[in-house]
Amino acid sequence: MSAATTVPTTRETVEADGRIGLRAHARHTGALVRRNLLWIRQDPESMFDAVLMPIVFTLLFVYVFGGSIGQALGGGQEQYVQYVVPGLMAMMGMNIAMGVGTGFNEDFQKGVMDRFRSLPIGRSSVLLAKISVELLRMLVATTILLTVGVLIGFDITSWPGLFGAVGLSVVFGSSLMWIFLVLGVTMKNAQSVQAMGFLVLFPLQFGSSIFAPTQSMPGWLQSFTDYNPLSALADAARGLMTGGPIAHDLIVTLCWSVGLTAVMAPIAIHKFKTKS
Repeated sequence: MSAATTVPTTRETVEADGRIGLRAHARHTGALVRRNLLWIRQDPESMFDAVLMPIVFTLLFVYVFGGSIGQALGGGQEQYVQYVVPGLMAMMGMNIAMGVGTGFNEDFQKGVMDRFRSLPIGRSSVLLAKISVELLRMLVATTILLTVGVLIGFDITSWPGLFGAVGLSVVFGSSLMWIFLVLGVTMKNAQSVQAMGFLVLFPLQFGSSIFAPTQSMPGWLQSFTDYNPLSALADAARGLMTGGPIAHDLIVTLCWSVGLTAVMAPIAIHKFKTKS
């Protein structure tokens, strides 16, 4: 192989990444965001989960479990709509986050990421662009969720609270995406990432206050839900959108978001830079 076509080594690409300025990183991230959006435009089926999942889950839980759980809440199906829609916002972020890892892994398998790493662009720009596009998909899913919720009776009592709840979901969702980016880099294939994601998702989702109050759960499970960040996010979203205490749950959610990002983002960037 001639010198003109030699692919930079891992050390060379890492050093080059360190010399790229902030403006260049922003420009690279913007170009990669546009690339990912164009890919979605050419493959609209990739939006099916963001479009259909909020519709299916909202209708499923409201019309299958709404009557019985609503009675436990002191009302009926209408009461359950007010309870479950803010909770489902937390679930949307987690499910979309899992898609980041599987898509990232598939790009590695197809050689797309090897091509990116051979270019003189910021390595973190690739990850930030991926997260940015997935956050846009998350906002689409959240918009559809709220639209369906309003159509079946969800009453938003505070519009500023609504935007605050959406923003909080975005912050927490972005922190989860760093975890799945690490899995996308380290796992052998997309199926492994998906399987690992489900092992994490199911206990966190159903061992939380997303779908039902935790008071009737066994004591050991209530202890788990107390430390589950999805419970804090769901309860904070309910307080913001429909009224109620929010300070504790808001602080817990933000602490989890900052902590996960501070720990997992450097790991994800390092793994991406050094993956052979």
